[in-house]
Amino acid sequence: MGVPRVLSDEEIDGRLAELPGWERVGDEITRTYEIRYHAAVAAIVTIADRSRRIQHHADLDLRIDHLRASVTTHDAGHRLTAADFDLARRIDAIIAAHQSLPLD
Repeated sequence: MGVPRVLSDEEIDGRLAELPGWERVGDEITRTYEIRYHAAVAAIVTIADRSRRIQHHADLDLRIDHLRASVTTHDAGHRLTAADFDLARRIDAIIAAHQSLPLD
């Protein structure tokens, strides 16, 4: 399989333009979601399952009222690759699915 191809700055900028809310911080992309704590916990479980399936993982930071996701490709020397943007899209979809309010 080899080392994933690192994206150029121009490629990164183009892909970021397609992912509202995500920003580049050095050699990773990050997004902070305003989400209730328990909904975020459920989302993290789903993110972890999808990450395992695609063998690409995000760093997740859970707080009481938000979740921060950071993505980079460790196998490419902690640089950005197409896999990072694919995972970011998946995380967006998972968070959207977990935004509904609990029935309590």
